[in-house]
Amino acid sequence: MRSLLTLFALLAIALSAPAALSAQDSGDVHQDKKHVRHDRRELRSDRKDIRHDTKDIHQDRRDIRQDVKHGDVKDARQDRQDLRHDRRDIRQDRRDRRHDVRDVRKDRRDLRQHRKDVHQEKKDSSK
Repeated sequence: MRSLLTLFALLAIALSAPAALSAQDSGDVHQDKKHVRHDRRELRSDRKDIRHDTKDIHQDRRDIRQDVKHGDVKDARQDRQDLRHDRRDIRQDRRDRRHDVRDVRKDRRDLRQHRKDVHQEKKDSSK
């Protein structure tokens, strides 16, 4: 009786193992989708920051021209400092955007590969 129970337990474990592995693979697909969504959100945020910093740069240039025209050297210096700060920000945002684009490409590639793997496993298990 005990050997029959042990045999039944081993058979149940053997049959449930492929289902557990398949669930893990579908979890990988879900995780990859989540990563892609997160990276896209970061890309949108970086693009928005770049647009905002670009507008600030244009405004700082206008302010500098206006200050120089009116002979206000102190304000022109402050505007130049703001301009340098905005240029630094835009360089950082562009660097972040490049990294996010790489992350999106990698996550999409992983997602495609996991989908192929899950499909292949389903195909192999049906044979």
